[in-house]
Order: sequence, then C-alpha cells, then structure tokens
Amino acid sequence: MTDALNELGTHIEMKRTDCVLGWNVAHDELTVDVALSNIVGLVEFLKNDQTCKFSTLVDITAVDYPERAKRFDVVYHFLSMYQNQRIRLRIAVREDEMVPSIVEVHPSANWFEREVFDMYGILFSGHPDLRRILTDYGFRGHPLRKDFPTTGYTEVRYDEEQKRVVYEPVSLVQEYRQFDFMSPWEGAEYILPGDEKQEEAK
Repeated sequence: MTDALNELGTHIEMKRTDCVLGWNVAHDELTVDVALSNIVGLVEFLKNDQTCKFSTLVDITAVDYPERAKRFDVVYHFLSMYQNQRIRLRIAVREDEMVPSIVEVHPSANWFEREVFDMYGILFSGHPDLRRILTDYGFRGHPLRKDFPTTGYTEVRYDEEQKRVVYEPVSLVQEYRQFDFMSPWEGAEYILPGDEKQEEAK
C-alpha cells in the first residue's frame, strides 16, 4: 500500500508542479500540501487523470492553529473507487484569505464548504450560496475556532409567556468549580475495612 501511495504522490508532483508544495505518506495515508490559488486546478486534475480518478469527494474540514500566521488548514478527502485509493489535500490559509470553491468540479462540496464557513469563518470565493448551515440565523462567532468560548455567547430557550423562542446572553449561575482530583480518602483520620491488608503487605 505504501509503495503505491509513494508512486501516486510522485506522479501528482511531476504532473502538477504548479500546485503541489509537498507530500508525504504516513500511516498508509497520502497527504498533499497544495498552493491556495491552485486548489481548483489540482482537484480537477485528480478527478480526470487516468492514474488518479478521484471522483468522490468524501469530506472538507478545517483545523485551527491560532498561533500561526496562516491560522487554518483546510483539508479535503477524496476517494478513487477505480484505483481503490484515498488522498488528503491540505492548504494553509490566513484568516483574511478566501479559498476558491470547488463546487464547479464537485457539486457535493456545496454543503461541506458551508459547514467550514459556519464552524470556522473561512470564506469560499465563487460559492453559489455561502451561508450558515448548522447554526441559527444571527448566530455570533464560529464554534470550532479555538478562541470560541465553551459557553457560547447566547442561550436559546422557549418562553412560555411569550409563546416563542427567545435569545438571551449566557449567564452562569455559579463560578466554574476547581477540582484538585485528589482521592476523597486521602488524609482521612479513620481506617477503612481492608486497609489493614495493605499494612500487612508491607
């Protein structure tokens, strides 16, 4: 399997030197780093090239690295049912950059790209209908960013008096508890049944 993936990586790099920044095989998976501006061309090549034939888009997702200048990795997974192989494409994106949409090549990318926009705030240029898909209208922020608060900004509840759903700022009824994760028995003045066996073993 690894040899076949190495051959595939070499083939893609030779054919598309304008797109491929680097590639590696780890854990029997091929990952190709791609230039942001050339993602559409490479995806089209992978779909149509007879050696590749990656006709199925499995997923598009992202990873947030807030400490990096290029904060996000946008990650694409493709399957070739003809060659029985998988490939992962990865592009590094700054927070203010737009990623070219691949909807024209893979129409199934539509909802995947909308999900990445909703969860991470990454914009896709050329997308036919880029709006939130999982969160509600008027939702603030992007929940899968590392700096998004675990409590969120608003809570939603049904108000019986108003007979409708209302949005309210999050208010915590108590401070977060601090746990020391120590055993509740440590420091106890009394002996529990069975403790004498431990003393005997010494």
